[in-house]
Amino acid sequence: MATRRVNAGDKVPLSTNRANHDRANFGGTNFDGAVLAGGASKRMGTDKAFLEINGAMLLARVANALFTAGASSVIVVGGDAQRTRSLGLAHIEDTWPTQGPLGGIITALRNTPAEAVAVLSCDLLQPSAAAITAVRDALDFADVSVPVRQGQEEWLHAIWRRTSLAALERAFNEGERAPKRAAARLQIARLEVVDPNWFQDADTPADLPQSVLSPHDQLSLSQAPPKSL
Repeated sequence: MATRRVNAGDKVPLSTNRANHDRANFGGTNFDGAVLAGGASKRMGTDKAFLEINGAMLLARVANALFTAGASSVIVVGGDAQRTRSLGLAHIEDTWPTQGPLGGIITALRNTPAEAVAVLSCDLLQPSAAAITAVRDALDFADVSVPVRQGQEEWLHAIWRRTSLAALERAFNEGERAPKRAAARLQIARLEVVDPNWFQDADTPADLPQSVLSPHDQLSLSQAPPKSL
C-alpha cells in the first residue's frame, strides 16, 4: 500500500467531551484507544506513566489525546491499576506483563469492542490528536496503520484493525515478541509524517523537559539511582 505524507499543520476536528463524540464528525474507521503502561521504567528510575508535565501526568495526556481524536473509549493496559483508576481511566491487566508491547497490543484488541484500536505508549511527551487521526485515516482497508518517521516505523503509535488479532496471537504463540515482525503477516498501511515531535518519548530523565516537570518529579528523578551500564 502506498505511503502517504501528512504535515504537522494539517487540521483535524477536536473535541474534549468524552460523552458526546459523534463519529460522523470524524469520519473514517470507528476506533477505541489503548495506552500501554506496563513497562518497568528501569532507565527512568520511576514510573514514567505518572510523571507530571505542565500539570498533567503523561498517562492522562496520552489518554486525553485519544479521546480528543475521537476514540469511543480508552483503556490503560498494565501498570499501576489503583493510580490509573484514580485518574478516572479504565484499567486492564496485561495478560503477559513481562513480555513486551506485543502482548499489550493483543490484550488491548481482546478487551475493546470497536472495529480498530489505536495503541500508544504512555510516555509520549507531546501526544497529538492530529497524529492519531492521521494514522486512523490512513488505515483504509489495511489490517494495521503505522506512522513512519525518517524511515523508522513507530509501532507504539499504530492503529490495529480487529482482523489483525488472530495473526498477532499466532505470532506471539510461536515466540515472536516484536510488533514489527508480528505485523509482517498483515496488510500494512504506512503513513510518512514530517513532525518528529509527534513521537518523542521519554526513556531516561535526560529526555524530559525539566522546566515543565512538577517539583515532586524533579526531586524524585534527581534521587533515582543511576542506570546500570
